[in-house]
Amino acid sequence: MAQANLRLEQRGDDGWAGARKRTASPSRLPHNYRVTHSQTITGTTMQDYHHARARALLANARQIVSPEEVQAAVRRVAEVLNARFGKEDEAGFPLVLGVMGGAVVFTGTLLPQLDFPLEFDYIHVSRYGDDDRGGQVVWKVIPRQDVAGKTIVVVDDILDEGETLAHVKQRLLDMGAAEVIVAVFADKNIGRAKPIQADITGLTLPNEFVVGFGMDVYGYWRNLPGLWSINVADLSVEPEPAFPVPDAKPAA
Repeated sequence: MAQANLRLEQRGDDGWAGARKRTASPSRLPHNYRVTHSQTITGTTMQDYHHARARALLANARQIVSPEEVQAAVRRVAEVLNARFGKEDEAGFPLVLGVMGGAVVFTGTLLPQLDFPLEFDYIHVSRYGDDDRGGQVVWKVIPRQDVAGKTIVVVDDILDEGETLAHVKQRLLDMGAAEVIVAVFADKNIGRAKPIQADITGLTLPNEFVVGFGMDVYGYWRNLPGLWSINVADLSVEPEPAFPVPDAKPAA
């Protein structure tokens, strides 16, 4: 598959301005870019491109939370939940809802550490539109089980802006949930008030672009056991593919 040579425009505060030619993937572009036209060039496969791009992003990143600290944070969340629901005289048990896809690693690590009976399901929501205005929250997967009258534990990877989790909590309450407990692996310190506060938090993160343990950058590096902060400069421009490409012809 040939790599596409795309002309991109970078969006400034006043709108679209300053077209610059970059070699980039037609998908997963930074939010401040759009494709205006393309032409085909032979060479680097898309797989090679994404491999190089992912490696380049991590090469300039720095680790801010070790794998051991990550596991300690999960244990803290488990301990709080076990203290709440692990009593032998506890009559009911909660419905745990993992928020896909960021929370898949956190949820899978947390569940085996819970020592009480529970039900499990997952939900999938996405938010589209202006982040500063909240955007529109779309439910791609709703709970398959009836939530009415139940205690719900919503498990998510990170509390960032908080708009989506606030919507999820209110929606579950509107569906008849008796109580909604929000448990997050990480709470990002964004320096301003959020529309929701987590009931249980594993750790607090600085206001940086963090990947690992379920969190990604352009779909890469959810599998890292620790947490890494991505260099902001690397988020605005994608790396050029390596040249010469295998089928490139020598200069005449």
